[in-house]
Amino acid sequence: MALRIDQKIWRNRKKLIETMKSKKRIKQGESALFEQDLEHLLDQRNDLYKLANRLPWERFEVAFEGYYAQTGRPAKTIRQMVGLLLVKQLKNVSDEEVCRLWSENPYVQYFCGEQFFQWGQPCNPSDLVHFRNRIGEKGVEEIFKATVYLHRDKIAEEEELVADTTVQEANVTYPTDVKLRRKIIEKMWKLGEDLGIKWDHSYRRKVPHLLYILRTRSNRLAKDRRKAEKKLKTYAGRLIREFERKADRIWVKAYREELDLYKGVLSQKRHDKSKIYSLHDPTVLCIGKGKAHKKWEFGRKASVAMTRDSGVIVGAVSFDENIWDGDTLDMTLIQARDASEKDYKSVLVDRGYQGKTEVSGMEILAPHKKKKTGTYYRQRKDRIRFARRAAIEPVIGHLKNDFRMARCFLKGALGASQNLMLAAAAWNLKKWINESSFCLNFARLFRTLVNALRAGLDPNLQPKCLSGGF
Repeated sequence: MALRIDQKIWRNRKKLIETMKSKKRIKQGESALFEQDLEHLLDQRNDLYKLANRLPWERFEVAFEGYYAQTGRPAKTIRQMVGLLLVKQLKNVSDEEVCRLWSENPYVQYFCGEQFFQWGQPCNPSDLVHFRNRIGEKGVEEIFKATVYLHRDKIAEEEELVADTTVQEANVTYPTDVKLRRKIIEKMWKLGEDLGIKWDHSYRRKVPHLLYILRTRSNRLAKDRRKAEKKLKTYAGRLIREFERKADRIWVKAYREELDLYKGVLSQKRHDKSKIYSLHDPTVLCIGKGKAHKKWEFGRKASVAMTRDSGVIVGAVSFDENIWDGDTLDMTLIQARDASEKDYKSVLVDRGYQGKTEVSGMEILAPHKKKKTGTYYRQRKDRIRFARRAAIEPVIGHLKNDFRMARCFLKGALGASQNLMLAAAAWNLKKWINESSFCLNFARLFRTLVNALRAGLDPNLQPKCLSGGF
């Protein structure tokens, strides 16, 4: 009897739930929603949508077709790979994140050349690494030049550039002798395990004890810390020499470059000029730019040049040596002329460039102390002119904070150069997006005012828009 009552209560509750549920309405053509063309499905006022129809994609196809073979497995389309690189810099995300963003954002897919909405990943994130290595520095420079071409109308009116240098930090930890020696010991342990070498003394118990001593900062243990640092160096050298004795000659020859690198780290001294600061990227430089909060920066020097009034970046060059700022102008100005296809008369720089007055026929102008001679009008004009030089400082700040230049996650000198030019390309794209959005908003405002005036003149005529839309 109790079971029948429970079943009756359950049936009544089920009917109540079904009446409370909203009915699913199937509209005509809803099944073919994702079969529609993205060009007609998406909002044409979106930034990526507008940008996709303005970039010269055929230029990339012609420039990069020589990097592909005519046989073998079909590769990903060039537009898709170039689009992913640009979206990555614009959104300030990693290779893995931009692939995930592509799979869930139809505007990114349209920007990368897709005609219909696709499910799944566009490619493996490592394919972006292979594509960057395939096109090299010249290929990324071609992408950068295409973004400069978007601003050709404004660049045509410019006669003067603004240039400055900064440091693009590499993705390495702050180097110390203890860190480098510890990494050498750990790498030798790993190498011995892979090749089956039996160490006479592996020092696996002694090294952790030395590291424990080095973690203390008591003045009472300063002498012990100095001894521990020397012992770490001794243990690392012994492991290298024992590996060379016990390992087969073939393996010693195969790992000769790494072993020489380890020996160079152990033999370098405090005041050596060409020091090694990272085992991951041995070419990293130690650069001091006189910053109060950061005395030393470990990376590579980067030179940036932009037009004085419009602020379009036309030159972005990375250097493998810590050279004087004045020596960076040659390559930077050559790239600026090549990218913008235009000759400039002068370049505004800071006092770090003082010493050069002309480079490749262009006048180098740096701010100077106030001269006693000269009219007040001339002094005021110079002050206003050189004040514009400081406009490149916030541009460099945006490149670092918004477009992945604060820390370069691409390895080596090639990665630093590619990351710098892609960041400059992203700045030019963002500038074009902001300018196009401003023009659109201004047109909306103008249309609103016209409708309001028409409604005020004719009481029977109601404005189509009073809130900014068309």
